[in-house]
Amino acid sequence: MLKRMSLKKLFVSFGALFALFLIYLIPSNTTYSLKDTIKQELEYTNVDINKSPIYLLDSDNYLALTDIIVSSEISDIEARAKELLEILINDGEGESKIPSGFRAVLPSETKILSVKYENNVLKVNFSKELLDVEEKNEERIVEAIIYTLTTIDNVNKIIIYIDGEILTKLPKTSINLPSTLDRNFGINKEYNINSTTNINQVNVYYINKYNKDYYYVPVTKYLNDDREKIQIVIDELSSGHLYNTNLMSFLNSNTRLLAVENSSDVLTLMFNQYIFDEIDSKTLLEEVIYTISLSIADNYDVKEVIFMCDNEQIYKSVLKTIE
Repeated sequence: MLKRMSLKKLFVSFGALFALFLIYLIPSNTTYSLKDTIKQELEYTNVDINKSPIYLLDSDNYLALTDIIVSSEISDIEARAKELLEILINDGEGESKIPSGFRAVLPSETKILSVKYENNVLKVNFSKELLDVEEKNEERIVEAIIYTLTTIDNVNKIIIYIDGEILTKLPKTSINLPSTLDRNFGINKEYNINSTTNINQVNVYYINKYNKDYYYVPVTKYLNDDREKIQIVIDELSSGHLYNTNLMSFLNSNTRLLAVENSSDVLTLMFNQYIFDEIDSKTLLEEVIYTISLSIADNYDVKEVIFMCDNEQIYKSVLKTIE
C-alpha cells in the first residue's frame, strides 16, 4: 500500500532530485559521498510501499502464498478486496503485479460486479464467467478467492454471488457449497482416508522454490487421525517432503513435539533440541518458524505461538504478522 506522503517526505524527494542535478556540477572527488547521500534519501522515500498476501498458482499448479504490491488503503477493506481479486483474474488489470513464477487462477472474462463488507463478511458478486473453467479448476477458484480475501484484516468469511445469486453449487463438479465460506473449505486438498467417519482436517504449510526464492504452499489433509492437529503438523513437516511432489520442509526429521499448552490466545510448544538447525548455536531457521506458524494460524484460534526448548523460550511468533 502506498500511503500519503507527508510534506517532510516531499521535501526529501525534491532534495534528492536537486542533489542529482548537483552531481554534474560538483567536482568528481565529491561525487561518491553525494551519491551515497542521495541513495539513503531515496530509500527513505520508498519505505511506505506495502505488500499484501495473495494466493496464486505456481509452476506445479499449487495455490501458493506470495506477496504483491498494492495501492489501496488497508483501512478500505472493499477497495483492498477488489484490487486483490483483479490480480487473481487472468489477463486482468493487476496482471503486471504478479511475481515471476506465479499466475492468476480466475477466468480472463470474469467481471467483479460489486464488493460489500459487513460484520467481518465480504460479499463479492461476480459475472457468470467466473465458472467458465475446466472441471478440475472449479474448486481451485473458490479456494483462491477464500484464502486471498481472508488475509485482509477483519475479514473472516466470504459469500460468493454469481450475477446476484449466492453460489451454492459448482456446476461441473456438483460440489455443494455453504452460503458462507471460510478457510475450512480447504486448499490444495489431499485425501488419505479409509473411512468417512472421524475425519480430521489439518492445514500444513510446506516450502516450494522458484529460482532461488522460497515460498509457502498450504495443503489441506483429510485423515482418519484423531491426534491433536499440531502434532500432525509437526509429524508431517518432520518427514521432509510431501510424497510424490516438489513440496518440502526444513524441519529436522528427529524433531519431537514434547508438550503443548493452549491458553489465553497463546499456543506454547515444547520441542527437543532438534528443532534447531544447528544445536550448538541454537539456530532456528526462518522457514521452520513460518511453516509451523502459518499452519497453526489456519488450524487454531490463537494470536501467538511460543517456541520452547529445555524450558526456555527460543522464539515468539505473532500470527497477525506472519502472512
